Amino acid sequence: MKHILTMGLAALLVQGVSAQNPIIRDQFSADPTARVFNGKVYLFPSHDISPLSAYDYPRKDWFCMNDYHVFSSENLTDWTDHGVILDQKNVPWGNPTAYSMWAPDCVQGKDGKYYFYYPNASKQGRGFGIGVAVADKPEGPYKPFEKPIEGVNGIDPCVLQASDGNNYLFWGAGNCAKLKDNMVELADDNPKDTVKWGPREFVMTGVNCLKGLPSRQAEGPFAFEYNGNYYLTYPYVVKDREALGYAMSKNPMGPYEYKGLIMEERDDCWTNHHSIVNFKGQWYLFYHYNYYSPNFDKNRSACIEKLEFNPDGTIKPVTMTLRGVGITKATDKIQIDRYSKISDGVKVDFVYANDPDTTKRFEGWEAIFSKKGDWVEYDDVDFGQNDNLASFAIKAKFNTAKKTIVRVHVDSQTGPVVGEFSTVKFPVGIETSGSLKITGTKTKNPKGVHNVFVELVEGEDVAIDWISFE
Repeated sequence: MKHILTMGLAALLVQGVSAQNPIIRDQFSADPTARVFNGKVYLFPSHDISPLSAYDYPRKDWFCMNDYHVFSSENLTDWTDHGVILDQKNVPWGNPTAYSMWAPDCVQGKDGKYYFYYPNASKQGRGFGIGVAVADKPEGPYKPFEKPIEGVNGIDPCVLQASDGNNYLFWGAGNCAKLKDNMVELADDNPKDTVKWGPREFVMTGVNCLKGLPSRQAEGPFAFEYNGNYYLTYPYVVKDREALGYAMSKNPMGPYEYKGLIMEERDDCWTNHHSIVNFKGQWYLFYHYNYYSPNFDKNRSACIEKLEFNPDGTIKPVTMTLRGVGITKATDKIQIDRYSKISDGVKVDFVYANDPDTTKRFEGWEAIFSKKGDWVEYDDVDFGQNDNLASFAIKAKFNTAKKTIVRVHVDSQTGPVVGEFSTVKFPVGIETSGSLKITGTKTKNPKGVHNVFVELVEGEDVAIDWISFE
């Protein structure tokens, strides 16, 4: 028999969600493009929804996106959803039932306005166009232009604002063309080439920057500039799923030289799509994975990892983690299932793993300790600079037939004890609500940022949702 212990929950529900992966926890958020405006990170993802919820969408096994949200954060920890900024029904030139609002981007023009670039299927039913919507603020409201960008056919737009003073539009499988200063037309001096597509011929404006490079089923280009180099990063299929590769050049339109992988293929998710941004001196990789939808990889969620460069400008490979980035306040709900390190006996599963209602997966995960000695390490918890933390709270499921002790250390598995939860062994017939106890901190409160170790000292089959200090 299991019971749930919740202490101090009311005070915690109004506080921020700590920075772990995924970063958006109440909806799906794929293809995350991050941009820094006015000291904040703004996130412009696509919005996966269940194809089964779209009654007029014929593909029940495919990507299904009908609108865009924008999110913002000042610390990569707490994210604000500013709501829908564009819906497929409001695109003048687009198919209102295509559910093809795929990967977008947003940049600020020289006029101070914000230009939101997005793909959509055309009303004429001939491929994709790239549309533009404009706003006075990053969070909108956005007004779409009546027509897509002329001369551009494809998906996944990205705008590189280069140090040469020009804006370059990338899209599709590495296509690139210079934009006019009005941000909605291609420049007149772009190179042009006649391209054959089956029996058809058409004129392509711009260049293909991935020509001759590893690029099987490439899509989603994201270009940026750093330390005198231009980087063209892109997802492409290496074996049977998408990895993130990159190439470098001294010119925004190439030629580019392939350098390797940023992130390898991942299990269970066919796609990856990303952006790379510098925020307060640190580079970050934003990407997606199907954490909340393990059985359907067309519903994805945005994640973040730190990104580092080698001295020669090449990018160090990035490993996907559950912990993500950012510092967690000790007074937040510390969801230890998004661990930094974990012992062999601990596993992670959805809190509502056996519930047929898959929307309950947004309630998150729990760390399940199977035996005495199991532990989880959670890095970078900020205890602040005062002594006001008086008690330790935990939300857990435990076996009432066994004595249970959960102990929290800082700095190491044998470091100072800062919290402990324990139960007595319950005789048959005793009401458990009268037998639960929780102790306060065992030593003087730590100050500053510490790694936290949660250990099962006694008991078995204990599932911990979160811990916190109050």
